[in-house]
Amino acid sequence: MLGICRGRRKFLAASLTVLFVPAITWIYLFAGSFEDGKPVSLSPLESQPHSPRYTASSQRDRESLEVRMREVEEENRALRKQLSLAQSRGPSHHRGNHSKTYSMEEGTGDSESLRAGIVAGNSSECGQQPAVEKCETIHVAIVCAGYNASRDVVTLVKSVLFHRRNPLHFHLIADAIAKQILATLFQTWMVPAVRIDFYDADELKSEVSWIPNKHYSGIYGLMKLVLTKTLPSNLERVIVLDTDITFATDIAELWAVFHKFKGQQVLGLVENQSDWYLGNLWKNHRPWPALGRGYNTGVILLLLDKLRKMKWEQMWRLTAERELMSMLSTSLADQVIHWNSPKKLRVKNKHVEFFRNLYLTFLEYDGNLLRRELFGCPSEADINSENLQKQLSELDEDDLCYEFRRERFTVHRTHLYFLHYEYEPASDNTDVTLVAQLSMDRLQMLEAICKHWEGPISLALYLSDAEAQQFLRYAQGSEVLMSRHNVGYHIVYKEGQFYPVNLLRNVAMKHISTPYMFLSDIDFLPMYGLYEYLRKSVIQLDLANTKKALIVPAFETLRYRLSFPKSKAELLSMLDMGTLFTFRYHVWTKGHAPTNFAKWRTATTPYRVEWEADFEPYVVVRKDCPEYDRRFVGFGWNKVAHIMELDAQEYEFTVLPNAYMIHMPHAPSFDITKFRSNKQYRICLKTLKEEFQQDMSRHYGFAALKYLTAENNS
Repeated sequence: MLGICRGRRKFLAASLTVLFVPAITWIYLFAGSFEDGKPVSLSPLESQPHSPRYTASSQRDRESLEVRMREVEEENRALRKQLSLAQSRGPSHHRGNHSKTYSMEEGTGDSESLRAGIVAGNSSECGQQPAVEKCETIHVAIVCAGYNASRDVVTLVKSVLFHRRNPLHFHLIADAIAKQILATLFQTWMVPAVRIDFYDADELKSEVSWIPNKHYSGIYGLMKLVLTKTLPSNLERVIVLDTDITFATDIAELWAVFHKFKGQQVLGLVENQSDWYLGNLWKNHRPWPALGRGYNTGVILLLLDKLRKMKWEQMWRLTAERELMSMLSTSLADQVIHWNSPKKLRVKNKHVEFFRNLYLTFLEYDGNLLRRELFGCPSEADINSENLQKQLSELDEDDLCYEFRRERFTVHRTHLYFLHYEYEPASDNTDVTLVAQLSMDRLQMLEAICKHWEGPISLALYLSDAEAQQFLRYAQGSEVLMSRHNVGYHIVYKEGQFYPVNLLRNVAMKHISTPYMFLSDIDFLPMYGLYEYLRKSVIQLDLANTKKALIVPAFETLRYRLSFPKSKAELLSMLDMGTLFTFRYHVWTKGHAPTNFAKWRTATTPYRVEWEADFEPYVVVRKDCPEYDRRFVGFGWNKVAHIMELDAQEYEFTVLPNAYMIHMPHAPSFDITKFRSNKQYRICLKTLKEEFQQDMSRHYGFAALKYLTAENNS
């Protein structure tokens, strides 16, 4: 039945044209029954004879429709016979390109006209389709719900953008999850000549939830049935796509097929290609009550204006009611080939290699390359793009620190919640999220952190498109990571020559659902039980009503294999033995010296410390704390500046006596190598520090002068 969700991988190759079938399935042959203009009551309630609203008039209407239904079924039986005869003549029937059209006109049951329609449908007119006007906007509708479908949409959109030469308007029927993910993605993607509109899928559930459904995609696939009602009333035509389509040609070729619609033709569909749908593979094999293989709704062309005039809403409801009397529920999905399992990549047939490579190419294709302007087609004014261009134009390209300054304004494409996320914060308002950022070379730390921290985690990952897919495979192959649904993975796609460390931290901070956060780094393992200890400390130190930053003392080991201390006493013993050290004591003592490790050794209660120059502890704060300053990229001063701003805002720094974290050894990062080897890098960092301090003085006034004094004395 039309509208069943297709949650699997399908492909639209350049050699295929949308198939149009003239009047073959009875679901579309009710137009004659509505031509007299009499409305028919179609809701489930009104279909019951004992309903209070059930009248003699509606009874006559229904009887009239049932007569017409029987006539259509007779016509379909004749058509099935013709189709079976055509299939028995040779295998070429389902191998060639088809170009068929559904018709809503009366009289299409005539055997001669049907025969003529089938013959005409088998002659491809691909090369003769009228061209789409140069700057004509192509409208695309997609139903998308959840985390996985949102990920699929990205690959689909990449393939469309790669080939397109026309402006695009995507109409996304999305649930709250998909809307959050895709709204952020498109906002940060900033592709010219692309417009996005969202429609609340949750509000449409009542329109189709009365239809029993066994398919794994739930009721979202059925929402295609209500697009005539959902999409803007002035939208005349739309291409409807499943999330897992991959294009191998310009979508304008599909849009041009609308020019072939004539008279009352309103729908374009493709015939299923698999013999599985014929229902003759084994005894009692009955996949669905369709003509031949049935029709694939992964790609649909809809003439919305004509469908509305033909009372499509009433037609599909009546059809669904009648079918459900015998089918009881909808269950089947349709596809030609899909990639929802790694095993499918090993399928062997004459086309699979092309499709596999096509899919994998767009899966890992750099989406930043698709931010190209359409030649001769001016984009709509976008306030974000205009502001960005204005900010960039104010920079001096001859400045030796231009690249550093430019990075502050770079918009990185961002995909929130790359994997499934499900977490409800504790009701006592003490919950804490661990916040960190990482790149591909720190991926091995994820499992260890998840074993040490049982609470929610928000991670920003700086990856290329190809690396994002490697991460996906790594995560899906890890029992530890797959068992955790309270870890939010947010992909920030690579762009530029610097590691945008503070942007990543801000992305991870922004998308937490708890009242407090522990600002950590990916190279640190928190002590066992730290999550529960911090929740108790939040209450004890009244963090909800005071501006405090709770310091978790940081230590380090030079050993790759470490027997992690299970208590403070064990940690102190390892310090005395030289197995552990206070963090960066030998290269950057000032960074953590104000923590006062000597006092911490014997402390049993929290104690306050004062800010000092270059202080950069790891802290627990409320979620409303200031963001990190984006001007600092790569290595140097990224945390120092943040702690300085916390102090300027009068946060009180309090050291927790029974908390600790340990830094694990790793190879030096690319950015620290640049800092050490590149003199200009160090000069620019010093310049940025001075500008930051000047900004602090302007913003916080006299109180901020101490930062300039402290810097001069350090």
